[in-house]
Amino acid sequence: MTALPIYPLTEEHKMLRDAARDFAQKEIAPIAAEFDESGEFPHATIKKMGGLGFMGIEVPEEYGGAGMDTLAYVLALEEICKVDASHGVIMSVNNSLYCHGILQFGTEEQKKKFVIPIASGKAIGAYALTEPQSGSDAGALKSRATRDGDFYVLNGRKSWVTSGPVANYFVVFMMTDPAKKQKGVSAFLVDGDTPGLIRGKKEPKLGIRASATSELIFEDCRISAENRLGKEGEGFKVAMTVLDAGRIGIATQALGIAESAYEAARQYAGQREAFGQPIGAFQGTGFKIADMKTRIEASRLLLYNAAIAKENSKQSGGRYSLEASMAKLFASETAMFVTHQAVQIHGGMGYSKELPIERYFRDAKITEIYEGTSEIQRLVISRSELGLK
Repeated sequence: MTALPIYPLTEEHKMLRDAARDFAQKEIAPIAAEFDESGEFPHATIKKMGGLGFMGIEVPEEYGGAGMDTLAYVLALEEICKVDASHGVIMSVNNSLYCHGILQFGTEEQKKKFVIPIASGKAIGAYALTEPQSGSDAGALKSRATRDGDFYVLNGRKSWVTSGPVANYFVVFMMTDPAKKQKGVSAFLVDGDTPGLIRGKKEPKLGIRASATSELIFEDCRISAENRLGKEGEGFKVAMTVLDAGRIGIATQALGIAESAYEAARQYAGQREAFGQPIGAFQGTGFKIADMKTRIEASRLLLYNAAIAKENSKQSGGRYSLEASMAKLFASETAMFVTHQAVQIHGGMGYSKELPIERYFRDAKITEIYEGTSEIQRLVISRSELGLK
C-alpha cells in the first residue's frame, strides 16, 4: 500500500526517495536482524550510505553534502528507517544533531574541517548534551569548560551519546559559567582523537542495538578556543536549535518503524485465517488496521508540515519548535501504538524473533524518549500555546 498523496514531490525528491528505498532493501534488509542480535556497528553499510550522499542531504555541496531540502531528507530517512531504525538514527544524528548546528553557528573554517568529512561519508559525527544527572534540563550540566589562554580545558562526563564509541567528531556542551545556568552553557567541537577524551562503556540497549551508544569522559581534555561553536554562553541556544531539527529526524524514524509494522500486520491480517475467514474480517482486527493507518497518515502530515516549517525558517530566521515537537510527539506515540497492535495481530509469531515485528516494537520505544521525551514535547507545545516561556 502506498502513502496517501499529500505534498507534490519534485523529480529530484522522488529519485532520492527511490534510491534510499532501493539501498535499504538490497543492502540493509538482509543484515538488519543479524546486527540487531550482535549489537555490532554496521560500518560497511554506513560508509556506503555516506557515498550515496545520505549523511549530508541538507548540507550545501560546497561542504560535501547533497544540497537538498528538509523534505528530501525526511523522504530518504523514512525509507532507511522502514528497514532498520539503527541505520536510520545514525543517519539522523549525522544530518541533524551534528551537521545542522555547525552549519548554522559555525565559522567557515569549522564548516570545512568538521562538516565536509561527515557529509561526504568519510567520518561519523555525534552530539553530546545529556549527562548522568541531567537530560532535558541543560541548565543543570555538571561538566566544565575552563578557559586557559587560547585553549579550553574540558572536564566531565556525558551519557547516552549516539555513535559515541565510533564517532570521529563531537559537538559537546559544557558549562563555562555555572552561575548563569542555561546562559552559562557553551558548545564545542572536539576531535575524537584528542587526549583526555575517553570513550566509556557501551550501553546495552532494548532497541536500536546496532546503533552504538556510550558515555564520554573528559579528563583535562585540552582543545583550541577556535573550536568553540558560537559565542561563549550561547550553547543552550545552539542545543535547542539543533534539537528542533533532531526532533524532525526522530519523527521520521518513528514513522518509518510504524509503516513497516503496519504493512506486516495488514498483510498478515489478510492471509491468516480463523473460523473460515481472514482475521482481518473480524471487526476487532479490522478496527486495529483502521486506527493504525489513520495515525500513520496523520503522523506523516505533521512531519511534512514540520519539514516545510524548517525550510521556511531558513528565510524568516524564525523557529519551528512547535511544529517539530508536535510531529515528534504524535509520530513517536503512533510508532508505539502501531507496533504494539502489530504484535497483537500476529499473536505468538509477533513475539518470535523469526519475524521482525518484535524488533519494530523494541525500536519504537526509544522514539518517545530521546531528543526530548513525550512529556517534554507536551511541555514545549503547551507553553507555546499558552504564551509561556
